[in-house]
Amino acid sequence: MTLEGAGRSPDVAEAPGFGHKPVLLKETVASLDIRPDGIYVDGTLGGGGHAYEVLKKLQKGRLIGIDQDGDAIEAATKRLERFGDRVTIVRSNYESIADVLGELGIGKVDGIYLDLGVSSYQLDTAQRGFTYREEDAPLDMRMDQRGGRTAADLLNTCGEEELARILKEYGEERFSRRIAANIVKARQEKPLETAGELVRIIRASIPMKMQAAGGHPAKRTFQALRIELNQELTVLERSVDVMIGCLKPRGRLSIITFHSLEDRIVKNRFRQNENPCQCPPGFPVCVCGKASKGRVVTRKPIVPSQEETEENKRAKSAKLRVFERISG
Repeated sequence: MTLEGAGRSPDVAEAPGFGHKPVLLKETVASLDIRPDGIYVDGTLGGGGHAYEVLKKLQKGRLIGIDQDGDAIEAATKRLERFGDRVTIVRSNYESIADVLGELGIGKVDGIYLDLGVSSYQLDTAQRGFTYREEDAPLDMRMDQRGGRTAADLLNTCGEEELARILKEYGEERFSRRIAANIVKARQEKPLETAGELVRIIRASIPMKMQAAGGHPAKRTFQALRIELNQELTVLERSVDVMIGCLKPRGRLSIITFHSLEDRIVKNRFRQNENPCQCPPGFPVCVCGKASKGRVVTRKPIVPSQEETEENKRAKSAKLRVFERISG
């Protein structure tokens, strides 16, 4: 984990590759019920789009931006320079939020927010390996490129049954077993190295009549590999309670998800923190001692407007859920 100082240019448009408008921007900022002197954490800083709007509302407050992506750190550093020492940027994963705050000498905070989507920059930069639309793109898919295995490593070493499980569980891919079998068969001749090689295997594994519907046939497989490689759902599952624990009373946690697996985790963890009691329904009083940590602000998720989805097709599946801490 490294601490990075705020950067150079205040102009949003000058943050290379990260100039797109963040999803549910106004709704997310409003959901935090920002206090001008509060401390807020952006756990998925990206290019700093949400952070920029939060910082505009802070007077004596402070924002901590966390991201594991070096390109995002560079872009956000440029975008947020105008705010000086009111912003601190940390290269880490949001699952380490408690450690990050501890190193900065911060106890509880007034708000935390996450945008769990892959950035347009990551998707559109072929060398990052997230895209299935570039023939020669490497099979990388690491959010943090400082080390660790790549998607190619996973594809070339993972057993067939495990591959099928990953594709089925994280991509909801109907033809997961056929794709996994064909991946194993292909890598016996040569290791898989590019997006084009993987896409051809996927296309050969899915009946043509099924490829005509539901978007690009490789979309689900690439999503599943990315989620597995970066342990996205595992990190989210074990981090929600920690983040709620980092909030002051009346502090809020706002999370934007982009697919049903993420949304289910957030919804269930929020509900569990609101009502953790394990006593049988007929008990007149609680005897388990598990007290509520807060309330779910959004009984139904906040979704983008029609105007936003028309302007940005990647916003279509976004859902925002909000939790408010009410106990110490």
